[in-house]
Amino acid sequence: MNSQIKIALIDDEQLILEGVKMLLSNEKNISVCLTSNNGADFIEKLGILSEDDFPHIALVDVQMQPMNGFELVEILKEKYPDLRIIILSSHYKTSILGYMVKLGVSAFLPKNSDRKTFIDAITMVYKNGVFFTAEDHQMLFTYMNSSAKKKSLFEMEDELSEREKDVVKLICQEYTNNEIGEKLFISPRTVESHRQRILEKIGAKNTVGIVIYAVVNNIYSLDKM
Repeated sequence: MNSQIKIALIDDEQLILEGVKMLLSNEKNISVCLTSNNGADFIEKLGILSEDDFPHIALVDVQMQPMNGFELVEILKEKYPDLRIIILSSHYKTSILGYMVKLGVSAFLPKNSDRKTFIDAITMVYKNGVFFTAEDHQMLFTYMNSSAKKKSLFEMEDELSEREKDVVKLICQEYTNNEIGEKLFISPRTVESHRQRILEKIGAKNTVGIVIYAVVNNIYSLDKM
């Protein structure tokens, strides 16, 4: 990987901030460009960063005060839809998986994750937009096989067409609108129209949501990522 992955850390525990920053300092392809101990301060700091200094990924703690991680994620996804988010939590997130998936969070990591999982998650989120552990796989496939839970994740207006599914598969492979247009013999503008219609149909907010939708609905396999 040639590009430097810029990371922002948000946690109200100073020891966690310092520990994660120290861990990442040993990774030559990863740099911490911003730290904060609360959501409001983080949003303020983000607002004055230059494009060159803006993070690719934010590592967000769930249990913070006065603004918790859920509230912060909603604001970040509204203001900075391209910012990829990894949720960190002391408590594993079975009960919040659907909610966070719909918001477009890229990964979920318990704070007791081992170093390899932690680094793999950052690398894969940067590369592919999402990262799932073996437990996440099982949970997602459980959702996939439960129509009630599936509907709670993505409020479908109507089914995707075959052409829209083709676009989804190429989006999952990180192709640009121009590249998708070339492969499907349509214009980039038409690709963008498909992309927006797909987002509207599935009720997702961004590309990460499209990828997760594709996985949950067996349109795209995680094994290909």
